[in-house]
Amino acid sequence: MKPQDIIIWILFIISIIVAIWYLFGNSPTFEQAILVFILTILFTNNAKISEIKTKQESLERKFNALAKDFKEHIKHKQI
Repeated sequence: MKPQDIIIWILFIISIIVAIWYLFGNSPTFEQAILVFILTILFTNNAKISEIKTKQESLERKFNALAKDFKEHIKHKQI
């Protein structure tokens, strides 16, 4: 597991605890409970976006290498 996955799970558990705490009263305000959920969602989205960006950069490098190979192949075929 990556550190970001551990943080996401911790935030998710805290969100559940705050929601249950809110339901049983003597708790934080509704806005504070929602804030915990929003922070969890934002952190999760940020982690997923950074993972997608990394994969996209890798794919871009591979595509550029493939394009270079095709260009070299066309040059050799013409000669």
